[in-house]
Amino acid sequence: MNDFRSLLETFDNQFPKRDYCIEIVCPEFTSVCPKTGQPDFGTLTFSYTPSQKCVELKSLKFYLQAYRNEGIFYENITNVIFDDLVAVLEPRWLKLVAAFNARGGITETVTVEHHIATK
Repeated sequence: MNDFRSLLETFDNQFPKRDYCIEIVCPEFTSVCPKTGQPDFGTLTFSYTPSQKCVELKSLKFYLQAYRNEGIFYENITNVIFDDLVAVLEPRWLKLVAAFNARGGITETVTVEHHIATK
C-alpha cells in the first residue's frame, strides 16, 4: 500500500474555539477490487468538527484520486483514508461514511468515527 498522506494539505481554522461541522461529499471515488481487478465506485462523505486545522479541498481531491488504481478492500480503504485524515487534521470529531456502488448485486457501506475524549 502506498503512503499518500503527504498529499493532504491543511489550513488554519479561523474559529478554533467554536464547534461547527464541515461536510464534504465526494461522489466519484474509485479504487480497484484486489481480487478481481474490477473498478469499485463509491461516495465518500466526510463530516468533521475541526480543531486547529481544516483540510484543503484540492489536496483532498488529489489524495483521493491517488487511490484510483489501488487494489484494496472497502473496509481497508475506508480505514486508511480515515486514519490519514485524523492524523493530518487532529479534529475534535470526524466521521467517514463510504457507500460503495453495487457490484454483483451487492452494496456495502463502511462507517468509521473518531471522537476526542473530553475532560
